[in-house]
Amino acid sequence: MNISPVLWGLTVAVIIALVLFDFFFHVRKAHIPTLREAAVWSAFYVGIAILFGLGVLVFGGTKPGLEYFAGYVTEKALSVDNLFVFLVIIGSFAVPRADQQKVLLFGIVFALIARTGLIFVGAALINAFAWVFYLFALILLLTAGQLIKPDDDDRGADNLVIRLARRFLRTTDDYDGDKLFTVENGKRMLTPMLLVMVAIGGTDLLFALDSIPAIFGLTQDVYIVFTATAFSLLGLRQLYFLIDGLLDRLIYLHFGLAAILAFIGVKLFLHALHENNVPFINDGEPVNVVEVSTPVSLGVIITLLLVTTVASLVSPKGRVKNAIGSAQRHATTYLNKTYYGEDAAEREKAFAKLCAEEQQIKQMPPKYRAMIRREDDLMDLLRRAHAEHDRYLAEEKST
Repeated sequence: MNISPVLWGLTVAVIIALVLFDFFFHVRKAHIPTLREAAVWSAFYVGIAILFGLGVLVFGGTKPGLEYFAGYVTEKALSVDNLFVFLVIIGSFAVPRADQQKVLLFGIVFALIARTGLIFVGAALINAFAWVFYLFALILLLTAGQLIKPDDDDRGADNLVIRLARRFLRTTDDYDGDKLFTVENGKRMLTPMLLVMVAIGGTDLLFALDSIPAIFGLTQDVYIVFTATAFSLLGLRQLYFLIDGLLDRLIYLHFGLAAILAFIGVKLFLHALHENNVPFINDGEPVNVVEVSTPVSLGVIITLLLVTTVASLVSPKGRVKNAIGSAQRHATTYLNKTYYGEDAAEREKAFAKLCAEEQQIKQMPPKYRAMIRREDDLMDLLRRAHAEHDRYLAEEKST
């Protein structure tokens, strides 16, 4: 599409305005979003993305419109996978529940900036070197292979960025609200909040290396690439709180994403052959191959996501895995006294969930109990959570 500088400026201004609105009206004051709040605002941001896509269809034409929706759906699906890693990072750093929104918003803003930079770098490379399509195809195929590796559920929990951050950023043991710096024993110190933001930001960069080649495999229109990526990130914070309890159940999502990335990788490879000017392939001449159309791409992407999501939600294995993962996280965070702060209602709600998950685990058939890694450690963690709850109740009675 031929986009004027004025329209580019208006688009960027709207996206910045939405981010600022999110900060000042929802994130600035620390609180734990209710399920209703998360659902309403998730629907709001998805609605904006759909309205924008319909505008592209009406004013830009069918092909750009379908390219936008294919890109948006793909990036949104990859964002859900990113949320799983955010959940692991936030849980491992025991970020207080009320302050998690600011961490997530920082991650979204950082991702927007990083991916925008990579979009323009990618576009410049594509315009200058046709062989870049081969490189992007290889990246996507390798990423697809990584996603289907066994025991991939811990991806991102202890990646290189996090290990480096832990090593070189010395922080206090405790949070001081959402502050990045605090004073301890008369010295100005970093807080764990800064460490979490570095971990989230670094992980965002790693995700961008996968997502940008994926969307360039669906469209080379920079405006569509930018807007589909931006709208897929907006509302990610609300989605985190909305599907928090379902993330562990999406056990087949990574297979769906792997299939999508492999499909786009093959699509890119075919496109690279069609545009070929690499001397050692067909003597530098284009290869007459069949290219995958945008409607077919959109249909394949939506079908793969629907099949893997539904299969995950109805799978008994998914329910079991969800109970194990959630129990482990709830017990770990419950033992961290700063996680729920002074919010007694949230604390009780979390313990009730923990008890329900623990009951599910105890009632599992032997074949499912085998899914529990280090079962003795998990049971010890649950016992300590119960002991902490008994101590908490005793303190409440004595006051």
